[in-house]
Amino acid sequence: MSDLIWTGSLNDGYAIRGQVGLYDTTLRDGEQTVGVVLSPEEKLEIAQLLDGLGIERIEAGFPRVSEDDRRAVELIAGAGLRAEIWGFSRAVPADLELLVELGVEAAVIESPISDLKLDAIGVSREKMLDRIANAMRFAAEHGIRAAFFGVDSTRAEPDFYRQVYETAVEAGAQEVAVVDTLGIASPEAVTDLVGATLQYVDGAPVHFHGHNDFGLATASAVAAVRAGATWIHGTINGMGERAGNADLGEIAIALRALYGVETGLRFDRIRAAADRIQELSGYGLAPWKPVTGETLFRRESGAVASQFHDPPSIEPYSSELVGAERAVVLGKKSGLDSIRIKVEELGLDVPEARWPELLAKVKELGTRKRGLVTDDELRELANG
Repeated sequence: MSDLIWTGSLNDGYAIRGQVGLYDTTLRDGEQTVGVVLSPEEKLEIAQLLDGLGIERIEAGFPRVSEDDRRAVELIAGAGLRAEIWGFSRAVPADLELLVELGVEAAVIESPISDLKLDAIGVSREKMLDRIANAMRFAAEHGIRAAFFGVDSTRAEPDFYRQVYETAVEAGAQEVAVVDTLGIASPEAVTDLVGATLQYVDGAPVHFHGHNDFGLATASAVAAVRAGATWIHGTINGMGERAGNADLGEIAIALRALYGVETGLRFDRIRAAADRIQELSGYGLAPWKPVTGETLFRRESGAVASQFHDPPSIEPYSSELVGAERAVVLGKKSGLDSIRIKVEELGLDVPEARWPELLAKVKELGTRKRGLVTDDELRELANG
């Protein structure tokens, strides 16, 4: 894979190396994207795609939300996937009892812990601590591998945060998640909080769950890995409410290409899986989005087209790495090299002496259309 990555040596002194696990929450937190509704069968298809990507943990959903969510968890848990299948619940008895009824063996168990959240729901710190301890004990007694998930933990009062996480582990939580619910933590703050949490929980595995409200979800995930996080949460395409969750594809390629950290993600399958999940969910993506964007390996600029024959000169990693196709497209910004490449590609009989004339026509049409010139339009211009 290294021969498909062309980032140079600038980052070598900052390498982390090693390995980190990916925990996918597309089917739960991702479905919270406004307007997205996935059927149990569609969730099963997505889980199978995630499994094919090599993601090690898949959160099948929050079964107490609805009958459909319950059914989805049942379908995915019974599908024989290689990935660990995780459930999700609140620290309340009815949620936990349903996990037991469904035979869920591992689950994230959430409770809000910031004063802002506690005040909003009218629950005291003391009462929430009691709920958390009872939930962790219940999970341990019923053989559920529990990861405590402190909602809005990045805005919790530091001393109470420590008390909560120590209490959760003492009561039976085997893992914990640092949760940046509103994406407010800087990468530096994430580094410090994850490092401190590792000390509070005496080395139990620490997850990081981040959101992208300030555009820092990937950077914060990397910071969490540098601080010792074992699992990174995210979704495909960064799906999620508000500005979305951390994007697992972006995180995985940043970790591998810039920091030498392996995640096990099948990069060659990520675009196809992301396209299908986007289709099932019914939303659009910015075409320039990292890793999965539609135009990521398309070049319109004539200056760039002149170097198109030498991918490392114009791309940080190979299109082959992520299963994408490279292409030169034509429009207002094209140059003579763009014309040469497209004429050869389409097998058009246009002598070199006519390329400047054809380029002028392409630029004029692209400007008038305020868009790209199609191959068929190029043929018409060449024959005109």
